[in-house]
Amino acid sequence: MALISVGIDHEHADLDFLERATILEHEWSKVLRTLVAQRNIHEAVFVSTCLRTEVVAVIDLFHGAIEDVVTTLSLFTGIEAGEFEHRLSVHFDRGVASHLFEVAAGLKSVVPGEFEVLGQLRRALELAKEEQTAGAELDELFHRALAAGRRVRAETTIARGTTSFAQAAAAMALEEFAESFEGARVVVVGAGQLAGGVAKALLDATPRLGELVIVNRGPERAEKLAREVGDERVRVATLASLNELVDRADLVAVAAEVPAPLITRADLAARDRPLLVLDLGIPRAVSLDVTEIESVRRVDVGDLSERVESALDGRREAVAEAERLLAEDVERYVAEQRARGASRIVSELRDHFDEVVAGEFARREHDLAKLEDSSRELVASLVRSVVAKLAHRPTIALKEAAGTDQGVRLTEATRQLFDL
Repeated sequence: MALISVGIDHEHADLDFLERATILEHEWSKVLRTLVAQRNIHEAVFVSTCLRTEVVAVIDLFHGAIEDVVTTLSLFTGIEAGEFEHRLSVHFDRGVASHLFEVAAGLKSVVPGEFEVLGQLRRALELAKEEQTAGAELDELFHRALAAGRRVRAETTIARGTTSFAQAAAAMALEEFAESFEGARVVVVGAGQLAGGVAKALLDATPRLGELVIVNRGPERAEKLAREVGDERVRVATLASLNELVDRADLVAVAAEVPAPLITRADLAARDRPLLVLDLGIPRAVSLDVTEIESVRRVDVGDLSERVESALDGRREAVAEAERLLAEDVERYVAEQRARGASRIVSELRDHFDEVVAGEFARREHDLAKLEDSSRELVASLVRSVVAKLAHRPTIALKEAAGTDQGVRLTEATRQLFDL
């Protein structure tokens, strides 16, 4: 068996395709169960963020597993399998560790070093364990990736300055407002980690905003977030009052997972005062045609990505140092896995040979009983010596090739040849 990761992300697919390929959270458990029901997939973790939809799996056949993953994604997104072909990001065995460690470190994020991804990876693993689709191998891989991500943030400067998607979004909004943020009325739609981060960043900004309303379908989560923020300028409302609140707002930030846009052109048609709309949702939570209204400015994760990229020059050195640390962690992980994998197959092979020898001695016990004790011991020693010599070369080959593509092939061949 081998490791594979298959998915789409903002580096290989445009925002429109990422939006179409988004699978809402209430479907994630079904995705996991569907994946492990496929012929070539034994274990699976499903990772979904606003700009990443990915499967990390323990598999049998490489090409068969890719087909199984694409079939599953196609089933849940309604996208034809062929549309995924040139947009997939695929990694195999060692490449899976390198890729996942970089994701955990925030090197694959729109905002390098952002910390939200650690929580997203952790929740993805927890769900897979709850659904019993992740075993010891994926559990170890994800925990090592999370540890590597924390190490990069602790030992490099990549996490200095803007270190989260939420902070970057808030900074972009403040740039748009310039000096006119004083006393602004803000509406934040959503009550999750991203919405909370945006709310806190805006409340901490200078000049100070006047009012911030947290809008959420369920009031309990919104009220909990308001308590966590602990700011007298914050109040809570439900989606039923969204239109009324938007009419009065200067800034609306939507950070919620919704199947269809919450704010449309029709909702803003009568707008005559300037309004900035931050659409941080994938799928989009604000329809694109709101920009046809002269007083409305809409920005989304695509705009955020462009701005962050243009500001990266001062952090190239930190990224290079992070890559060096990750390479060390990947090498250590692969070496340990190689030793562990080689030990397992070699142990199984030796146990098999010992069982064969013991079985033959038991079968010929009557004949051996005719020999003197010294002769029986000589025969036993001779047989074991011959078997050890026959096993020596396969054992060395398995140890030397462990952790490589050749090692996978040798391991599978050994299992087939000796029925292990």
